[in-house]
Amino acid sequence: MNWKLIFQLSLFGLAMAFGTVYVIPSNIEPMLWLLVFLLCAYLIATQAPGKYFLHGLVLGLVNSVWVTGVHLVLVTPYLTNHPAEAEMMYSAPLPITPMMLITGPIVGLISGTVIGLLAIVASKIVRRR
Repeated sequence: MNWKLIFQLSLFGLAMAFGTVYVIPSNIEPMLWLLVFLLCAYLIATQAPGKYFLHGLVLGLVNSVWVTGVHLVLVTPYLTNHPAEAEMMYSAPLPITPMMLITGPIVGLISGTVIGLLAIVASKIVRRR
């Protein structure tokens, strides 16, 4: 495992975490995440020492730590800037903090699976450095 690569790529997740709180609207966020996933998959395919899927999966989990942490610390501005998410959170059966702590890792597993699969595909297309 290339932990340095995973940490460096997770900084995209940290940037997206702050971006989604203050700048990025909900309707554009999925497209930006897709771009981040594609870029990360390419970089994993060209720089990881194999185990492309595992690198992508771990990256998704690390990203979820960044995003969940930032959204928990900045929950008020996040919900202020995202009224649809706020309404969904307030109507959930659990309070906001436990809800975020439960959904964060689940989203991390799903996004990590996507990054991992994209990294496998990218590894078949591009040459390693």
